[in-house]
Parts: sequence; C-alpha cells; structure tokens
Amino acid sequence: ASPAPKKRRVAGGERYVPPPRKLSAGVSFGPAHFAETSYYFEGGLRKVRPYYFDFRTYCKGRWVGRSLLHVFSTEFRAQPLAYYRAAARAGRLRLNEEPVRDLDIVLKNNDFLRNTVHRHEPPVTAQPIQILVEDDEVVVVDKPSSLPVHPCGRFRHNTVIFILGKEYDLKELHTIHRLDRMTSGVLMFAKTAEVSKRIDEQVRERQLEKEYVCRVVGEFPENEVVCEEPILVVSYKVGVCRVDPKGKSCKTIFQRLSYNGKTSVVKCLPRTGRTHQIRVHLQYLGHPIVNDPIYNMEAWGPARGKGGKIDKTDEELLKALVEEHRSKQSLDILGISEEDLNSGAENKDCGNSSDCTKDAKDPERNDVAACPPNSDSNLETLEKNKELGSCENQDGQTGEKGSEEKDPLCVECKITRRDPSPKELVMFLHALRYKGAEFEYCSKMPAWAMEDWEE
Repeated sequence: ASPAPKKRRVAGGERYVPPPRKLSAGVSFGPAHFAETSYYFEGGLRKVRPYYFDFRTYCKGRWVGRSLLHVFSTEFRAQPLAYYRAAARAGRLRLNEEPVRDLDIVLKNNDFLRNTVHRHEPPVTAQPIQILVEDDEVVVVDKPSSLPVHPCGRFRHNTVIFILGKEYDLKELHTIHRLDRMTSGVLMFAKTAEVSKRIDEQVRERQLEKEYVCRVVGEFPENEVVCEEPILVVSYKVGVCRVDPKGKSCKTIFQRLSYNGKTSVVKCLPRTGRTHQIRVHLQYLGHPIVNDPIYNMEAWGPARGKGGKIDKTDEELLKALVEEHRSKQSLDILGISEEDLNSGAENKDCGNSSDCTKDAKDPERNDVAACPPNSDSNLETLEKNKELGSCENQDGQTGEKGSEEKDPLCVECKITRRDPSPKELVMFLHALRYKGAEFEYCSKMPAWAMEDWEE
C-alpha cells in the first residue's frame, strides 16, 4: 500500500488551501446526474420531484480577502443571511470539503465552496419530445413549448438535454443552436464534436436558413414586411429586450400566410440571430404574438410597444411586467421566482458563461434569461463539470407522486404554488424549418397555425 500523503505545514497557523482539482472537459451529463431525481405527470404537466443538489464554485478573484458572510450578503442575495447561517449549522456549506462552522472565515485563492440546496423545478408541458431524425451524425427533435434546451436557472431535469438522456438514452449531445424556452419546433444536436464544428462554420458563414411560423394579433399586411430595427437587451434576469437605436443591428422578413378575422398566421425569416428578435420585431410592428407572455402584456402601455413607444423607463417596465405576472400568479411562466427577483442586481456574468455563448446563433434563444446568482450558469469555473449531490425520492414511479419529504431549510417547501395550465405553457411561435448546405429538417405545422383554426 502506498504511504499516506503528508500534510503540508502552513507557517504561522495559516489556513491551508489544497491545490485546485483538474476539471474534465466537455459538457455531457452521465447516469449519476440523471439519477438525481425522477419525473411524474399530473394535469398535463411534467413535474420533477424535489431533490438535493450541490452548487459548487472556486473562489472568484473578487472574493479573495473577503469573509464568506460578506460574499453571501452581496452576491447570493436570493436567500437571507439567516438561511446561510442555518445551512452552515446543518452541514450544508463546505469549504474545501470541510464543513463551514464560521461564516466570518476569510476566503483565499483556490478555496472550493460547496452549497447543498433542496431544489424545486417549475413544471413544463407533458407533451413528449418527438424525434424527427436520428442518424450517425445528428439528432433532430420537435421541441414542445415551455421546455428549456439545457440546464439553466431553475431548470435542470425539465430540459430537453436531460429528458433526451433519461428517456431516450441520447447522451453526450452537442448543442448546435438554441430555441427560446417558450418556442417550439425544430431543434438540432450533433452527436460528435466534429459534426458540431462543421455546422458551426455554416452558422458563422450565414449558410443556415431558418423559417418560423407564428400567430399574431390583428390583420398583418399582405405584402412582405422587412423589419431592421436594432434590438437592445433590457434585462438578462427577466429576459426582456426592446427596439433601441443603441441596440444590435438585425433583420427579419415577414410574410402573412392567413388571416381569420382576428389574428394572422405569419412566416418569419430571421436573417440575424438576436435575442427574441422575431418577438420584438412583431411587437414593434404592432402585431405581437397572440399569447406572448412578455411582449403582449399591458405593462408595455396602451400601444403594447408598437413603434417602440413605451413611455416607461427600463426599470418601470420591468417592474410593471413582474407585477402583471405576479398578479396572475404566473411568474413561473417567465421561468423566475420571487427569490430570483430578490437577488439584487442584474447578473451580467450569465451573458458570458459557456452555457450562454452558443445561444447567439439563434434568434429565439432564451439568452439564459432567468439565471439567478446561485444558478448553474453563474458557477463560472464548474458549469462544465456538474456532479451529483445527495438526492432523495428516487424510488417513485412515473405517474405516481409518492410521498415527498419536506426540507426544514427549504423556502419552496413552505410555498404552495398555482400550477400553470397546459394552455399557458404554449406560445404561438414555432421553428418550422432549418436548412443548411447539406441538410434540411422540417416539422409539421402546429394546429394553431392552420388556416381554419379557431380560438
């Protein structure tokens, strides 16, 4: 047997910090991740049993020399300090794998922090993911509305990546493009890094053609409409954008397909890939998507943002949007919670994490819109190596809710939330066709886009 490693002596009684561990490359999830919890189905919704999960991060440069208490109070404000003190007493906070007893401990470079939380995920539609194409190179699916593509914010198991891995045994997929959580339709994954790189090059060279279909308010013009208004991100946290001269340049081509006297079905051809581009341009034109939970809300004013007229500051607009959803008990539709809203300043880090950067290739991406400060995407050094925390309730069977223990420290366990209806989880925007130099994938026209569809 090899001798036990000698403990390193630290001069002057200083706290020893072990060297950082080498992190494995890649973003794949394995059996341990998929086994963290299980699904059950209720009222047309796919639900995730609450489970324990470890958020992990190395000490960031700006934290060095600051106390753990100070870091929690300034950067992890989704929970009050009393929660972190209780979590420390319960052994759920660990520094370099040792339980934290004193939150006044001063952080040093390479300190490794682990925070075990009881995690609840919002429900999504129970509509299954349809596999359109699977071969040696790609997997192409028809994504239902309300499902995020990848883990972010409050979503982990209720995502396309996890459902494909757990229920279809499709693992280690490479995301080629993203769709916004509320957008349905054609979604492509590469099976190898080589295929992903090849299609990425087509995306960069603007060789990928995308066609969407949507149902909008009012009678859309019969002639082709081109909108080239620049778009600015108002809030990464809530996921709101608007037309603004300071925004990024973009272009969308629209063509009306049908009109039923109240609403129009419109074909959308985005030529650029800005956040919520199609939705923002339609709002600007005065024809927002019928059931858009952001851009067709009263918070935008009487004109609902037509022509870029809002008459509110960005802060007033965000507050009005949140209050409107809060009054309808529909914050989950936005993918955020009260805790997320209480977490303080905008999380600009989300826009730079590896989970987010690829999104820029798709006009209807979520842009990691609702990542609270303690989410996967903001654990900058570890988002590529998420590991299994402790878990419970793995013995429940699909279709049976089972008995779920309440966690004494969990705020969510004390709250009874209204479930969204399956209808609320559908937005009338669908990715109909994706075409590249060597491929073309199409999905069926959704029922709400048919000419004879009635509301």
